[in-house]
Amino acid sequence: MTALRTEQGEAPGGRGPVPACGAGQGGAAAGARSERSPLLNAASAREYEALLHDVVDALGRRFRTVEAPVSGVSRSDLEEQVARIDLDGPAIGHEAALREAEELYTAHAVWFHHPAYAAHLNCPVAVPAVAAEAMLAAVNTSVDTYDQSTVATLMERRLIAWAAEQIGFAAGDGVFTSGGTHSNLQALHLAREAALRRAASRTEELPRLRVLATAESHFSVGRAAHLLGLGADAVLSVAADAEGRMDPEALDAALAGVEEDGARVMAVVVTAGTTDRGVIDPIAAVARRCESAGLWLHVDAAYGGGLLVSPRRRHLLAGIERANSVTIDFHKTYFQPVSSSALVVREPRDLAATAHHADYLNPVAEAGRADSEPNQVDKSLQTTRRFDALKLWTTLRALGAERVGEMVDAVCDLAEYVRLRLEADPEFEVLGRSDLSTVLFRFCPAGADEAAVDALVPEIRSRLFASGRAVVARTVVAGMPWLKVTLLNPEATLADLDVVLEHVRTAGREALREGCGARSPGRSAAELAMAGGERG
Repeated sequence: MTALRTEQGEAPGGRGPVPACGAGQGGAAAGARSERSPLLNAASAREYEALLHDVVDALGRRFRTVEAPVSGVSRSDLEEQVARIDLDGPAIGHEAALREAEELYTAHAVWFHHPAYAAHLNCPVAVPAVAAEAMLAAVNTSVDTYDQSTVATLMERRLIAWAAEQIGFAAGDGVFTSGGTHSNLQALHLAREAALRRAASRTEELPRLRVLATAESHFSVGRAAHLLGLGADAVLSVAADAEGRMDPEALDAALAGVEEDGARVMAVVVTAGTTDRGVIDPIAAVARRCESAGLWLHVDAAYGGGLLVSPRRRHLLAGIERANSVTIDFHKTYFQPVSSSALVVREPRDLAATAHHADYLNPVAEAGRADSEPNQVDKSLQTTRRFDALKLWTTLRALGAERVGEMVDAVCDLAEYVRLRLEADPEFEVLGRSDLSTVLFRFCPAGADEAAVDALVPEIRSRLFASGRAVVARTVVAGMPWLKVTLLNPEATLADLDVVLEHVRTAGREALREGCGARSPGRSAAELAMAGGERG
């Protein structure tokens, strides 16, 4: 970070002299304690401006010049670099500390904006949201009570109302959370409390409660059930169709089975965008059954929530307005910096189950008054909480919801291109078709048996990551390993994705030449073909 000063000088852009501090002064002052305030306040505001500009300049250079999604430096080397830093050593000053962080962290970060990054549900982030992140971090608002946040609380509530409108809730409510896992936990907590309110005895009813979801649902559903004190067998798997979507008739059978066992369904969870296959459960069909049986329906749209603003794919979420609760991760398909998620409920009164009161924070005596302060802590499982809503607010104001929706459509289009390209290539096998932006596939060169193809999946992923050429993921579906690309970069081109797929092919051939995934100690036909540079 060459722009970070170690001596007193003029700030970039003519902002006046900026005194250096700590070891940043160099020479005999190395390790000396700064006389300036280390805290952001009126006295340090000019220094803050200079430091932040230098960090932004350095990051800008990184974004302009990064050539791979990951450095490819080995974990052992990174561990050594981290261990080398003496956290108990003498202070080195603001500039030196930030220069050190830039050289250690950003030099080896995983860059989600790079078109060869195609592994997980990570997105490049909207520029206005990044700027808003700097704003909210500096002010350091906590959106728990009104007297700590004022207008931030009102802005978050306005955004929640906007999200509820997109879903189709006439008068919904909700709260921002740290992510989909948190949102799902709170949704199931609300569902549990709704079920227990109708029970004669909480302690007797709790072990009887069940949650129905497919095996494709997010693991956070099972974790939430555990944290909520439900039994080990509380989450029951509903069969899915061949594409991985919940089978409504199988749900009927599961509901009947729960009743026959003398248990009680606490909630049905449908997924609007499964992590692996990227498919959407039949929300409307499930909603009809839940309404008929008086059951809580939760839609986990952490991944697919971006379709709410999609010009071409909004219909895939038909029926979502009939849910009791919905999870949306804005840090996935709304291109927001982590963290930015929300739980949205159809009936605001359902959030009352979350409320707890403390005399020093949100006294119960004040809560029922007509003029009571709007305290978000009454709706949240968290107390201290960042003003993450500001990022989405600025994105919607800067870009507009329609532009965000077009970006969602773009990544779905890219996934369709990849699927068709792989299906046309005899060396690849594709699993199903995504509603969103994932593609599951395998490298299957001629002559390689099933065991060899299975072994190539983790090998290809590891080789690509270690080389820094590309980052793809892997998973297992029905006992079979698959490579996975998750596309959340709307500015990636078809040519960029062609390069990633060729990297996969090259890594697979390299692995075969070196004996990885071989059927036997001898070389397979596929290996011989690859060694000769031929396609099977």
